[in-house]
Amino acid sequence: MLEVSLRHRFGPGGFALDAAFTAAGRGVTALFGTSGCGKSTILNAVAGLLQPEAGRVALDGEALLDTARGIAVPAERRRCGLVFQEARLFPHLSVLGNLRYGLRRAPRDAQGPGLDEVVSLLGIEGLLERRPARLSGGERQRVALGRALLMRPRLLLMDEPLAALDAPRRAEILPFLARLRAEAGLPILYVTHALEEVDALADQLVLIEAGRVLASGGVEELTARTDLPLAARRDAGVLIPVRVLAHDAARGLTRLGFAGGELLMPLHPAALGSALRLRLRARDVAVALAPPQGISVQNILPATISAIRPSASPHEFFLELAMGETRLLARVTRDAVERLGLAPGITVHALVKSVAFDQARPA
Repeated sequence: MLEVSLRHRFGPGGFALDAAFTAAGRGVTALFGTSGCGKSTILNAVAGLLQPEAGRVALDGEALLDTARGIAVPAERRRCGLVFQEARLFPHLSVLGNLRYGLRRAPRDAQGPGLDEVVSLLGIEGLLERRPARLSGGERQRVALGRALLMRPRLLLMDEPLAALDAPRRAEILPFLARLRAEAGLPILYVTHALEEVDALADQLVLIEAGRVLASGGVEELTARTDLPLAARRDAGVLIPVRVLAHDAARGLTRLGFAGGELLMPLHPAALGSALRLRLRARDVAVALAPPQGISVQNILPATISAIRPSASPHEFFLELAMGETRLLARVTRDAVERLGLAPGITVHALVKSVAFDQARPA
């Protein structure tokens, strides 16, 4: 487990950081917030690149920083693998040379993946003889990640590694990061302001605003809360863990099961039984008092309104809809609430177009 508690101010009247959270011993913990909220400052303090005024950083009970006890382990001895926005590869070395540099930096007795394993994990077998100048942005980031892994870190720190990439390159590297999350077996602290990356990678979420932690916890739990800044986004919604139940190639549909029912989405390449996680935006959910007939919407799900919450707009509300163990959000107008007489405890039917699921990520 990673424990972080930090306080720091950049000069009189400057930006102040006062943040504390814990992260699991494996998987991805995403530090999420707008630019300038303190995400990278936290990462730098954990890595030992910034000495905060006060704080504690401990990994598996071992203090890397404890200002009260005078402990500040140098950055080079913290065994943190760092991946930045820019790949920062050595331009005079080939891909293989950059990877071997990482391997040489690993402690002699450290356990971790070997060169062949990392090359296979990141799909860079055909790049080994190239120099960085002949790589795409996504390829450079994969090599930088491989170099960091070969240092056999105890903790992987990633500071917006996809921010400098265009959309196609981000789409190229996300699957490799998802594989890393599943196979690396070490804690990963991942800084981002992109909700798509949170959906694809995060197990835990730490929401940061103006140097303070607003909330931390499981990503599915926090995305369903309407009292957090995430709910102010037009793409606000919940993450739902699902499992692939069946494919119907003739109809071009995949049937998914979740704790509360079943959903249909456009045909997905995942194997039967695969665990996925998909975002269901609140704006894509409508409600009806009775099951509608003769419409194109294929997902018509019985639900109970558990609460009606205000939104950032005075003319809109969030409906919290309970479906067994699963909670959905529907964004509706004030007029719809009044016209339909919607209230907590009422049974409705949630209407979700199958094409609303434009992203379904491995769980």
